[in-house]
Amino acid sequence: METINIKEEAQNLLKDLPADATWDDLMYKIYVRQAIEAGLEDSNAGRTIDVKEVRAKFGLLK
Repeated sequence: METINIKEEAQNLLKDLPADATWDDLMYKIYVRQAIEAGLEDSNAGRTIDVKEVRAKFGLLK
C-alpha cells in the first residue's frame, strides 16, 4: 500500500475549500476522506458483504 503524506493531503483539502468555509465544512471534508479511505482499505482486505446479504439482513426489497 502506498504511503500517504497526511500534511500534503490536509493542505489539498484546505486549498479546495472556499474562502468562506467554516470549521464544520473542513471537518466534513476530513470525515468523508477518512470514511472513503477506510472503505477502500476494507475492500482491499476482503472485508465486504454482498449487497443481497445486507438487504436480507434488513428486510429490504430489491
